[in-house]
Amino acid sequence: MKLVGKLVAVFRAAAGLTQAQLADAVRIQVETVASIEQGRRALLPDLARRMDELLETKGALATAVENMPEVDLVPAWAEQYMDLERTALALSWYDNQVLPGLLQTEAYARAVFRNRVPVFSEDKIAVRTASRLERQEILHRLEPPTISFVVWEPVVMLRLVDDAAHAEQLRHLRACALLPGVSLQILPLSHRTHAGLDGPFILLETPDYQQVAYSETQRGSMLVSDPDEISILSQKYAMLRAQALSPEATLGLLDRLLGDR
Repeated sequence: MKLVGKLVAVFRAAAGLTQAQLADAVRIQVETVASIEQGRRALLPDLARRMDELLETKGALATAVENMPEVDLVPAWAEQYMDLERTALALSWYDNQVLPGLLQTEAYARAVFRNRVPVFSEDKIAVRTASRLERQEILHRLEPPTISFVVWEPVVMLRLVDDAAHAEQLRHLRACALLPGVSLQILPLSHRTHAGLDGPFILLETPDYQQVAYSETQRGSMLVSDPDEISILSQKYAMLRAQALSPEATLGLLDRLLGDR
């Protein structure tokens, strides 16, 4: 990663571009360019091809990325995913542990971070919560991305917050489900088939129509662009949508849960 980053820096300088100018030309954040050049963030294949074309480097960066060790092709920084999320054309999101971050209320998000072990300080909880809420602006853009959520029913029933805040979270879920471009489906606990037993994941389509997948584990995160892996996760997500309640039935379930209170 450090070698590829140095190549980016050399080719950028040879082309007479600043980091900011390169970032603007390839439609990414300037911080992303800086992180790539410092070897702290992996250069993804689609971005390598765009840079090769812009910098006229005859495929050098794409070739370098294609021959990187697998461990360097799977970065461990959620920040890189969030850079992609901000400009995504479409997101397909499956969760079976907590509600998707884009759908969390402030109280729920704060509770998620407060449950972390080892514990976060109150200051860090406040910063992380604010950052999560800021990400939700993509739901309210004039031209928002197309977003599909499939959530396992136990996640909806999980009470990380008090009764009033739980009801607020359910109402918020219902409101989000009615936003333009948003589809919310709950996979019921009673269903006898489940295509997502291996854990949560997100499929993302970039502005240049590349497919990327992101998943988190107990001890890290993984960003994947390998076509074979993307195909497997796409098949899983298609099956999950077929197994889940329809968006209309999901609204009915949320209404019943709110009515039970």
